[in-house]
Amino acid sequence: MGASEILSAIDYEIAQLQKARAVLIGSSATKKAAVTPKKAAKVAVTAAKPAAKKKRKLTPEGRKRIAEAVKRRWAAQKAAAGK
Repeated sequence: MGASEILSAIDYEIAQLQKARAVLIGSSATKKAAVTPKKAAKVAVTAAKPAAKKKRKLTPEGRKRIAEAVKRRWAAQKAAAGK
């Protein structure tokens, strides 16, 4: 049994497990998931993608606090360099 045959068998098993999981959860993924080894690999790859993180936004107050802190830091560095 070659490496490609082993991988195909593993992909097939993954597809079967995903199908069983979908049935237990009650989702409609059972209709979408194919049991063929080639499509099982695609399903496994797409399921492994992490969800996109939400971009965090600064409020105007937060931006102002950061700007003031940076100015204080620069002033402290300038004073230390002048000594």
